[in-house]
Amino acid sequence: MGARCSNLCFCLWPSNIKSHVLYTSDIEKWAENEQLNLPAFREYSLEELKAATSSFSIDNIVSEHGEKAPNVVFKGQLAGNGRWIAIKRFHSSAWPDSRQFLDEAKAVGQLRSKRLANLLGCCCEGDERLLVAEFMRHETLSKHLFHWDNQPLKWAMRLRVALYLAQALDYCSSKGRELYHDLNSYRVLFDQDCDPRISCFGLMKNSRDGKSYSTNLAFTPPEYLKTGKVTPESVVYSFGALLLDLLSGKHIPPSHALDLIRGKNFLMLIDSCLEGHFSNDDGTELVQLASRCLQHEPHDRPNVKSLLTSLTSLQKEKDAPSNVLMSIAHETTSPSQVPLTPLGEACSRLDLTAIHEILEKVGYKEDEGIANELSFQMWANQIQETLNSRKSGDSAFRDKNFTTAIKCYTEFLEGGNVKSPTVLARRSLCYLMSDKPQEALADAMQAQVQFSNWPTAFYLQAAALNTLGMDSDARETLKDGSSLDFRRMRQ
Repeated sequence: MGARCSNLCFCLWPSNIKSHVLYTSDIEKWAENEQLNLPAFREYSLEELKAATSSFSIDNIVSEHGEKAPNVVFKGQLAGNGRWIAIKRFHSSAWPDSRQFLDEAKAVGQLRSKRLANLLGCCCEGDERLLVAEFMRHETLSKHLFHWDNQPLKWAMRLRVALYLAQALDYCSSKGRELYHDLNSYRVLFDQDCDPRISCFGLMKNSRDGKSYSTNLAFTPPEYLKTGKVTPESVVYSFGALLLDLLSGKHIPPSHALDLIRGKNFLMLIDSCLEGHFSNDDGTELVQLASRCLQHEPHDRPNVKSLLTSLTSLQKEKDAPSNVLMSIAHETTSPSQVPLTPLGEACSRLDLTAIHEILEKVGYKEDEGIANELSFQMWANQIQETLNSRKSGDSAFRDKNFTTAIKCYTEFLEGGNVKSPTVLARRSLCYLMSDKPQEALADAMQAQVQFSNWPTAFYLQAAALNTLGMDSDARETLKDGSSLDFRRMRQ
């Protein structure tokens, strides 16, 4: 426990800031494992993104801006691989030149870092302009700083946020992307491990000719108000405003904060929740660093490398995982407090034999909704041959002849107008048994399309995602399945 913040004595002259030696290995340590399991940037069709978001349902909106910048971000899940994504949908007039939008998106899409919520692709059809990025599960810095429920963000975690952001900006600068538009606490996101990242959306302007800052003008760099242009020094100014957020737990206008610092009323800046949790030196240095970033003249502000040097030396509890610092349980066990059904349990531990036994026992109970349609077609003698294919598939499935079962079930699905969710589920398992998880995932997702509230479809998706190594997505999908099971039990 450090000295109480009431004993802080701040000196604001830059010459009094400690000089820290930052070894190259310290800077590069975080970058050594930059090989991420991410696909190459690509263009998505509008239909793909509609399917992922239930036609851009309002239930899938995760953030939206006001009338001045009416761009909306949606949460979605891709049908092809089950990956969760964030989709930014621009206003129709934002980027009239489709080629310019595509070129800009492709340039940002070349970046790949574990300090970014990386850009996976874009969509440019008609008037639609959309960006597709990694989805971050644990919300924004704004939520954890200003609207927390259980406990405030710890001092060590606030320092880590600042460092990781500096690392992100340094990485972007090294790749020729020095400009970040409207850096603020809403642009900082927490991934499945609770590590902070910055949104790739800020690497593109809100529009081709529109303003780069959508927040209150009290938080924008002074030079931007004069020229309307973002410079690397403008980004550092916004970084300083973020340091104030981290210090105070409030969104204080920089001019007001600087007045408090100059008047030695800096204690009013410090989040009262932090009292006693940091040392005099640490508090002094962070306030000094923020004040340097917020200098009126751009050339008086530090560069990103300097920020990185100062923040590296301030880090606390370096070995503690971010989720521990944030008191958020890591999703390594059952993803829900609701007990999983035997099928859910089998899928969670990838027990394919148990899954087979359960699907065989349940039979076609979930297909009752399409039974009448099948009966009519059988009466009309329209699908007898197709139905025989299903019977042959069932026989092969029972005998664990999965190759034959796949062949017969495929004939059934392609030969009739009725899509059976049970057949899709059975073929999904057959694909898993045949070491074809991508095909298994596609069938499980198609079963969900046919029967949207069927837990089995979600459980099989989770099993396929697990096999593909997409553990966090698998846990989330398993949670969805268990929630549906719980609702059924309550009905």
